[in-house]
Amino acid sequence: MNHCDIPTHFIKKIDKKSQLLKKVDIIPIEVLVRNFFAGSLSKKFGVKEGTQLSDTLIEYCLKSDELGDPHISSEHILNLGLCDFDELELIDEYSLRINDILRSTFYSIGINLVDFKLEFGICKKTDELVLADEISPDTCRLWDLKTNKKLDKDRFRRDLGNIEEAYEEVLNRLNLTI
Repeated sequence: MNHCDIPTHFIKKIDKKSQLLKKVDIIPIEVLVRNFFAGSLSKKFGVKEGTQLSDTLIEYCLKSDELGDPHISSEHILNLGLCDFDELELIDEYSLRINDILRSTFYSIGINLVDFKLEFGICKKTDELVLADEISPDTCRLWDLKTNKKLDKDRFRRDLGNIEEAYEEVLNRLNLTI
C-alpha cells in the first residue's frame, strides 16, 4: 500500500515472523468495506449471500470487545471524538482506494473480494493518518470467482475445515512466499 500512496505503519520485514512498524495511536474504529452481501449484512437485511452491492459500502464499528464492537455512524464517530471530520474523510478515501487495489489484485487471480476490515492510526512521530492493520484472509472475505469457495476466516467461523489449505491457496495464487 505504501507504493500506492496509502501510508501505512509498515517499515520493513525483519524476518519470516517479524516486522518493524511505526508506533501509532489506533483510532478505535473498525472500518468495514463491503462489495457483496455476506455475513451479518446478509442476515441483517435478509439478502442472499453473494449478492453484489450496487456500490461499495463503508460501515464502521466501535473497536470495543467489551461492547461487542457495535456498528456506529459517522455522526457517532464525530460526537464521541474518536477522530475529526478531516481524518474520517481521509479514512473513507483510503478505504475506497485500498478496495480498488485489492479488488483488481484478487480478481486477476480468480478471487472475489467480498468484504474486508481495516484499522487506522495516527503516527506518533509525524501525526499522519496511516493504515495500521494487516490485510489477510483473516481480515477479508475471499471467494473463488467461479465456485464461490471460501478462502478466508469463514472456513473457521462456519466450521468448514481446511483453513490452512485455503490460506495457502490464496498465498500461492498471489505467488508470494513467507
